[in-house]
Amino acid sequence: MNMAEHGAHLTGVFTDEDRPSIFEVVAQDNLMTAVRPALQHAVKVLAESNPARYGFLWHWFDEIYAALDLLLQHRYLSLTSGSFSENFYGLKRVNAWNKKDLMRLASKGLPSKLYWKSLFMLVMVPYLKTKLDRIFTQMREEDDYYIHLPESHWKRFCKAFLAAYPFVNMAWEGWFLTYQLLYIFKKTYHHSPLLLLAGVRLVNLRGEDIRAFDKMPSFVYPQQGRRFNTYFDSPAVTTAVI
Repeated sequence: MNMAEHGAHLTGVFTDEDRPSIFEVVAQDNLMTAVRPALQHAVKVLAESNPARYGFLWHWFDEIYAALDLLLQHRYLSLTSGSFSENFYGLKRVNAWNKKDLMRLASKGLPSKLYWKSLFMLVMVPYLKTKLDRIFTQMREEDDYYIHLPESHWKRFCKAFLAAYPFVNMAWEGWFLTYQLLYIFKKTYHHSPLLLLAGVRLVNLRGEDIRAFDKMPSFVYPQQGRRFNTYFDSPAVTTAVI
């Protein structure tokens, strides 16, 4: 343990060495973003090949994916103090405001309040955003191709939603981009506003975390300093398969 790590251990303060790079945090965000469309395409192919047997998978894809994601993130938040993708890149979540929890081992999982907030931000927020995007697309298609009936309260609401949602979506994307820029210039500890709302920040796994993982039975842990060459080289994926 070098002097910087020793001092951080004594004071309970994370150093710059614990701070993930912007490439790591963005890459872990993109990992789960890439999984969804790939799985969705596979389900679509199945549903088209045999609608009677697999049609329900396509119809309820958003809900089934959210349920599976919930189970996956629950496992990783409980065992590694990080999401699946965060663990893949050797990261963990820590309390952003309470320095007493900074040295908490990742193997202990997140405290209850942070766990539930993290689970909501990881699973429910993307699910709700996906549903809103889908509703917007459907309503826009109906507005383009259906016969325009006399306006009702519902019709006026739909028009207002169709007019406002693109700006809301643009503000949403801009919110995330702003945090990433602030993170690059070290003006914030959060590269995503969802981490801020969850009350956590991302840091690199430490040697103490790796040793604690090593003591856990039947658990394959990410080795500190290792960079995985392929997706299936990752211990996190091996853990998921187990």
